[in-house]
Amino acid sequence: MEGIFFIAILIMSVVIHEVSHGFVAEYYGDKTARYAGRLTLNPIKHLDLFGSVILPALLYFTSGFVIGWAKPVPYNPYNLRNKKWGEIAVAAAGICANFLIAIIFSILIRTLPFSGIEIFSTKAFFDITKYIVLINLGLGLFNLVPIPPLDGSKIFFPLLPRFFKPLIDLISQYSFVFLIIFIFFLSSTILFPILSFLFNFLTGLSI
Repeated sequence: MEGIFFIAILIMSVVIHEVSHGFVAEYYGDKTARYAGRLTLNPIKHLDLFGSVILPALLYFTSGFVIGWAKPVPYNPYNLRNKKWGEIAVAAAGICANFLIAIIFSILIRTLPFSGIEIFSTKAFFDITKYIVLINLGLGLFNLVPIPPLDGSKIFFPLLPRFFKPLIDLISQYSFVFLIIFIFFLSSTILFPILSFLFNFLTGLSI
């Protein structure tokens, strides 16, 4: 039951992540996501069977460290008013949305239990808010990884000098291989310590 609840929060968090991409793209002049019906919080429009359900469930029940993704919200970079910085802003939008959610619910964890309202001092309240913070921090950090199609590649690759192009091309060509290696062999040793530190810093709690 706890695993289902955990994955449900993950699904809504990746939906918000993807919708944020679409809204920022629209702000910069591209309405592709709106025309595709993707500017909605309806999870059915966004779910990716492997990235939103199978992989999170597999990771949750094997390692306890959960990451995932939804179907990318479509956008046309040629419609953006500023192609370079517009693309970076669109890529960063989802990450910023996840970090913002984590910060808001961290503030709730630190303040509401002292409000005198009994429900905010219950284990259920801490469990829900803790999972929301944890999952959104994890999503934000995971998407910062510079491996296509993750957002980190769209943020960092355009900022690199031209002599990095052969490396970028190599990573892009074998991105799926690099991504699988990172998820199953490196995420717990690289991302988890950072996640644990940020979670403790924001909430005052330990994972």
